[in-house]
Amino acid sequence: MQTSAPTDHDDLRDAMRALCAEFPAEYHRKHGAEETYPEEFVNALTKAGWMAAMIPEEYGGSGLGLTEASVIMEEVNRGGGNAGHCHGQMYNMGTLLHHGSEEQKKLYLPKIASGELRLQSMAVTEPTTGTDTTKLKTTAVRKGDKYVINGQKVWISRIQHSDLMILLARTTPLADVKRKSDGLSVFIVDLKQAMGNGMTIQPISNLVGHETNEVFFDNLEIPAENMIGEEGKGFRCILSGLNAERTLIAAECIGDGYWFLEKATAYAGERIVFDRPIGQNQGVQFPLARAYVNVEAANLMRFEACRRFDAGVDCGAQANMAKLLAADASWEAANTCLQTHGGFGFAQEYDIERKFRETRLYQVAPISTNLILSYVAEHILGLPRSF
Repeated sequence: MQTSAPTDHDDLRDAMRALCAEFPAEYHRKHGAEETYPEEFVNALTKAGWMAAMIPEEYGGSGLGLTEASVIMEEVNRGGGNAGHCHGQMYNMGTLLHHGSEEQKKLYLPKIASGELRLQSMAVTEPTTGTDTTKLKTTAVRKGDKYVINGQKVWISRIQHSDLMILLARTTPLADVKRKSDGLSVFIVDLKQAMGNGMTIQPISNLVGHETNEVFFDNLEIPAENMIGEEGKGFRCILSGLNAERTLIAAECIGDGYWFLEKATAYAGERIVFDRPIGQNQGVQFPLARAYVNVEAANLMRFEACRRFDAGVDCGAQANMAKLLAADASWEAANTCLQTHGGFGFAQEYDIERKFRETRLYQVAPISTNLILSYVAEHILGLPRSF
């Protein structure tokens, strides 16, 4: 299937496809059905250096841009896998890289690049505040050379498969700050030290089978030197990684979109009903063609967001729009693929129902499509803030 990627990165794609081919559909299907973590696959990605793509060479990484990182994540999903098992490291690392001290970067980044440490988890979302991040209730109180953390987080993924976690907590009460985005601070948490010493987790069973948790903090002590950036300025540190996160999610949705379309068009060409392939019928052709057009359009916006990010210019609008377009396009492609296969689309052996559930997540996370529309209305069209 031809695509209109402005930058093809053929060598990168060939290498990723060769690696993904070592983990066939049966592998991902098994982990999906059993709701287990694809440890061997993530280790292979790490060993090959793909998880360190955006870490600068001076810290042991490849020094590549968001463009290349997005191609890596796209190819994971296009190859039948689920980049949600490992994408956190790509964008969580940016908080440390762009806002950490030189000592922190030298301590953590080489070990993250080599795979000795994983930074797969970020704790921001809370049960009662959701996307209204500035009102989060988890607190961090300075006591000597430590901060004491109390509160609760939810939908925090990959904790069981990570060594480090980025944590956002309030260090100054909301009532005492001039701007509601002030008074929040970012910490790096050593999960092995924290577990059972003030931090407990409760796994959440969910539709996608994606490992995620509630996290409870009860007087968890974190060394003061684990703060990233300046106290009270953590909201800005987190925001800097969100554009990368949304662009990478867009790339994953595009990978899903192409997977669904390739699966559906192949089936439509070989499935014979009433003595003709079903792909000969316009009722089958047109939804597939429409889905392809929309995936291609989202693909172009993804690369525009990447281009701006890598050039160091503002890409908030493009990252949000890429995520919206790609999530919608992949969901349309998923529905079309399932409809094309009819009853067979519901059989686990075809992998469609698994990928169908996985791509549905991105209508909701990491930011819902409606909130992106609110962003566009307010920040691009200049309409009054709606909330």
